[in-house]
Amino acid sequence: MAAEENVAEHGLTAGEYIGHHLTHLRTGHQSGVIDFSVLNIDSLFWSILLGVLGMFVLWRVARSVTAGVPGRLQAAVEILLEMVDTQAKGIVHNAESRKFVGPLALTVFVWVFLLNSMDFLPVDLFHVLLGVLGLEEAIPYFRVVPTADLSTTLGMSCSVLLVCLYYNVKIKGLGGWAHELVTAPFGTSKNPVFALILGVLNFGMQMIEFTAKTVSHGMRLFGNMYAGELVFMLIALMGAVGFGSATGIALWLGHVVAGTSWAIFHILIVALQAFIFMMLTLVYVGQAHDHH
Repeated sequence: MAAEENVAEHGLTAGEYIGHHLTHLRTGHQSGVIDFSVLNIDSLFWSILLGVLGMFVLWRVARSVTAGVPGRLQAAVEILLEMVDTQAKGIVHNAESRKFVGPLALTVFVWVFLLNSMDFLPVDLFHVLLGVLGLEEAIPYFRVVPTADLSTTLGMSCSVLLVCLYYNVKIKGLGGWAHELVTAPFGTSKNPVFALILGVLNFGMQMIEFTAKTVSHGMRLFGNMYAGELVFMLIALMGAVGFGSATGIALWLGHVVAGTSWAIFHILIVALQAFIFMMLTLVYVGQAHDHH
C-alpha cells in the first residue's frame, strides 16, 4: 500500500519509482559520475548508527553476564561467540593473532547482519515518515540498506585488506613478505634473467590476487543485498495497481503473499551473507599468516 500511495501521489512510473528508491542522499549534486569527494550520507548514517548499536548491545551483555542460567540475549550471544571462536581457531592458528582476529570476526558478523536486516523494513517507510514530518523536499532520497551500497561493502573489504597487509608484515617481516611477493607462486631461478622475469610475474600475480580478493569480497555482499532490495521494490509495485479491477485485487493479494514469502526467505540471505563475509575475512587473514 505504501508503494501505491507513493506512485499515486507523485505520479511516478514504475521505473521512476524504483530509480527514486535506488538513489542515495549524497553530499553535492546527484550524478551518475563517479566522484570520490561525494559521500552517501544515508549509508554513513545507518552504518555508524547500527555499528554503535551492535557494539552497545554486546557491551551490555558482557557487563551483565551471569554464571547461572543465562537469559535469552546472553544465550544468543554466547552461541554466537562460540561459533565465531570455533571458526577462528580452525582458520587462524596463531593464538596471539586470534586475540584481535576473533573479536574482529564477531564485530564483522554482527555489524553486517544488522546492516543487512534493514532490508526487512517496508520499502516506503522512511519516505512516508519524511513526508509526514515535512522533510520530503529537504531529504528527497533516503536509502536504508547500507550493504546495498557498493561504496559501503568495498570500504569494508578494503579494511579487511589492510588487516591482511598488516599481518603479512607482522608474521613474515617486511623483508620476508617482500621476498614472497616476488617468489610466489611460480618460485624463482638462479639465472638472473629468469629470476627477474619470474619476479615480475610473481609480483603481478600477487597484486591480481589481492585485488580480486578485495573486489569479490565487497561485490558478493553488495550484489546479494542489492538484488534483495530490488525484489522488495518490485513486489511493492504489485500492490500499486489499486482495487479498481479483479486484476488489481489479485495483484495486491499477490504482493502480500510474495512479500511475506520473500521476507521469510530473506532471513536466510541476511544471516548467510553476514556469515560468508565474516568467514572470508577469517580466511584472508589466515592466508596472510601462511608462508609460501
